[in-house]
Amino acid sequence: MEILINTDHNVSGSEKIRSYMTADLETSFERFSDHLTRLEVKISDENAGKEGENDKKCVLEARIKGMQPLVVTSHGNSIDQALSEATTKMKTSLDSTMGKLRSY
Repeated sequence: MEILINTDHNVSGSEKIRSYMTADLETSFERFSDHLTRLEVKISDENAGKEGENDKKCVLEARIKGMQPLVVTSHGNSIDQALSEATTKMKTSLDSTMGKLRSY
């Protein structure tokens, strides 16, 4: 499973942050790793330099072998919160999709 992390120009995408996110995502999606070819994360700050609630956005795209990608979006007050909520949503979506595949 390949993990790609992209940030807009308003979010620091340092190697330390990318390593942390990659390790967190590998752990979170380990049980799906046989079915996923790629996990792509897009982090952005919608209010740029201004303060505001829920201004961090995380779009998480999971590509399952032989299927269309699944995409979830989450907003949060911090990058960690947005990523955590998107991860939870994606796990739920993957559980549902994989359950349907096993039914057939």
